[in-house]
Amino acid sequence: MKEIMLGLFAAMFFAVTFILNRSMELAGGSWMWSSSLRFLFMLPFLLLIVLFRNNIKQTFVEIRRNPIPWFGWSFVGFVLFYAPITYAAAYGPGWLVAGTWQLVIVAGTLLAPLFFESVQTNDGIQKVRQRVPLGALCISLMILLGVALMQLQNANSVSLQTALMGVLPVMLAAIAYPLGNRKMMEVCNGRLDTFQRVFGMTLVTIPFWLVLSFVAFIQVGAPSSDQVLQSFIVAISSGVIATTLFFIATDRVRGNQKKLAAVEATQSTQVLFVLMGEIALLSTPLPNGVAMIGMSLIVIGMLLHSYFTKKMKTKQTPISRIQKEQSV
Repeated sequence: MKEIMLGLFAAMFFAVTFILNRSMELAGGSWMWSSSLRFLFMLPFLLLIVLFRNNIKQTFVEIRRNPIPWFGWSFVGFVLFYAPITYAAAYGPGWLVAGTWQLVIVAGTLLAPLFFESVQTNDGIQKVRQRVPLGALCISLMILLGVALMQLQNANSVSLQTALMGVLPVMLAAIAYPLGNRKMMEVCNGRLDTFQRVFGMTLVTIPFWLVLSFVAFIQVGAPSSDQVLQSFIVAISSGVIATTLFFIATDRVRGNQKKLAAVEATQSTQVLFVLMGEIALLSTPLPNGVAMIGMSLIVIGMLLHSYFTKKMKTKQTPISRIQKEQSV
């Protein structure tokens, strides 16, 4: 239940991303600046946190131990997640981007067969491919239906081209984010805390963000002061606070696919927070009856996830909870 609450708080802070990214695009800001500035602003804050906790040395030890997985899966989890999100904001409204992003709650669940776990059997310890938790998947699909119903109100106001440009990049991001996060949990295997892991993932992707910011400077010049300020807010709210809360929640339940699916499903509430934010800041119309039904399905789905997560008793052996093996 604590992990569900952490996920909900993370969703609230994540919602700032969709609102401000759309606001920056409407003001003429470049998506390349929006994405690169977030991570460039995140790095010093995360560095200070890790330094204050006196555990920066272990972070570099882990990166040197597995440099290729660190660079590869950090690129997937951060770059292929956030660059497409900001790119989509240039073409689609916040509600469309946030709504499509909710595919992450299903994508994360369907990724389970890509991972192996070590379990104790009569023949000793063996690697077993993880299974898709069907119960959690059904609840997540109900939540996704609720998200879709919320989007119907505005669907007629968006052209097919706009929809594709705003949807396809986000679909890529919805797969990359949980995949990168889960793979990095395997790479770290509990040896780093969440702050160390987020700092390390941010650090190794900085070269890409520097290149992207250089391209942005060549193409559109320096960012405006408003874009810098809003990117700073996104970096603190979404990059530091939300990412850390979400990673803490997923790291606590990394050994249980059903609980992990429930935590990832909390991100569906982002669309509620985005809707409220856009109504208040960007004059988005109030939801109609169908949208209200969709909102109800999201709330019911989250309550079901919370209920079954609270009742759930982990049946895995200690080995299967702790020892995870990366798939080939």
